[in-house]
Amino acid sequence: MKTLVIVAHPRIDESRVNRAWVERLKKQPNVTVHELYKNYPNGNINIEREQRLLIEHDRIVFQFPFYWYSSPSLLKEWQDVVLSYGFAYGSEGNKLHGKDFVIAVSTGGPEGAYRAGGYNHYTMSELLRPFQAMANLTGMRYLPSFHLHGARTLTNEQIAESAEKLIEHITTV
Repeated sequence: MKTLVIVAHPRIDESRVNRAWVERLKKQPNVTVHELYKNYPNGNINIEREQRLLIEHDRIVFQFPFYWYSSPSLLKEWQDVVLSYGFAYGSEGNKLHGKDFVIAVSTGGPEGAYRAGGYNHYTMSELLRPFQAMANLTGMRYLPSFHLHGARTLTNEQIAESAEKLIEHITTV
């Protein structure tokens, strides 16, 4: 199974968690790491290239830090232009049908903040629902997401351990 990890972090070099995940993912066979902000620093997305990458892989992973209850803006732009009518949805838009879809997300806040009655009032499952709807519309199978909470307070050992757990999650889920 070929896995495409689409990484959307605008300042990956400053990130402890997402940078560690990327470094570990790059060592994994049959995993392609595709960093949107490095490939498109001006935001001009090559739609044909992106669609080709999607077609060439069996499992698609969106990896990003949780920004304002969603993804960083370039990933949203990517969705808007790459997942087009006739390619990803519509009467002839079946190019992603049957592919697996997984989200790998890190949060600055603790796990307890993401539950009913918590600081953010909603669970991660509820907050990630638009991505599930996207997977449904495009015919992909929405698989359980991978969350790492409290990124700001984790030790280097905990981050390294999370990278191993991420690999296990996206290759076996």
